[in-house]
Amino acid sequence: MVARGKGIDGSMSVPAFYGKELRWKREEAGLPLDAFLKGSYYGKTYLSDIEHGERRIPLDLAQHADRMLGTDGFFERNCEDVRKARKGAHAEYFADVLELEEHAREVEEWDPSLIPGPLQLPTYVRAVVLASHPTYSEEAVREKVEARRKRAWLFEDQEAPESWLVLHEEILTNPILPPGDMAEQLAHIAEVTRKHRRSIPQILLRNSGAHPFMMGATRFLAFADAPPIMYTEGMYSGQLIDDPALVGQYSKAYGRLRAAALPPEASLRLIEQAAEDYRNGKQPGRLE
Repeated sequence: MVARGKGIDGSMSVPAFYGKELRWKREEAGLPLDAFLKGSYYGKTYLSDIEHGERRIPLDLAQHADRMLGTDGFFERNCEDVRKARKGAHAEYFADVLELEEHAREVEEWDPSLIPGPLQLPTYVRAVVLASHPTYSEEAVREKVEARRKRAWLFEDQEAPESWLVLHEEILTNPILPPGDMAEQLAHIAEVTRKHRRSIPQILLRNSGAHPFMMGATRFLAFADAPPIMYTEGMYSGQLIDDPALVGQYSKAYGRLRAAALPPEASLRLIEQAAEDYRNGKQPGRLE
């Protein structure tokens, strides 16, 4: 007799509960991981993480589970419960991305107006949070700051995914903080980039003309055991896109965006120069 669900505590979280149920049903049907996954896009490691509550079950895999296990839509119906399971102080719509980035192999990002979250220092995070949520209590702001700083590992951990960042010139020349704080923030980006070497920044100049992604922030996440995902975000909402053809089309556009930006080393020198300008009380001029 197979010991089902060994080592899985379904009371730990909503994802853990449904992950344990999935494993029970799969083993009850006598299906090993590879047989269960036949006809899906996902790998064995990905499924194992779901069964241990380390990942949320995506809708298409929930539908696949119902077909393979004859569970009459059980996993599809309850997939919404898993999707809504929150993680810390982050927005509900960001919860899936927060989980996915822990398993990503590569990250590509475009930010037209803000420094990427994991690179933001507390003063910068605070300014951004209060700009969007001016009525937040001091405790709520502090929770947001702490939650965002916990994601710094994405650029500072040697096991973090490799990241490619395209940032608009406005991030350097339109300060959202006093000069001293802006100097510290930009110097932090340069220091993390040069020291940890997990990210490659590029600056897109304001006079680059028409270019792809003339819209909000966009992020691509690539995995070793699952199809790539794209995430776009506005001020109060975010959307995951997982259709392979559409993600591929957007990915090609991101390649054209990178081609329109300055080379990485030249971009890094501009970031360092802008930090120095702010440190000396000088407003960085628009770049040419």
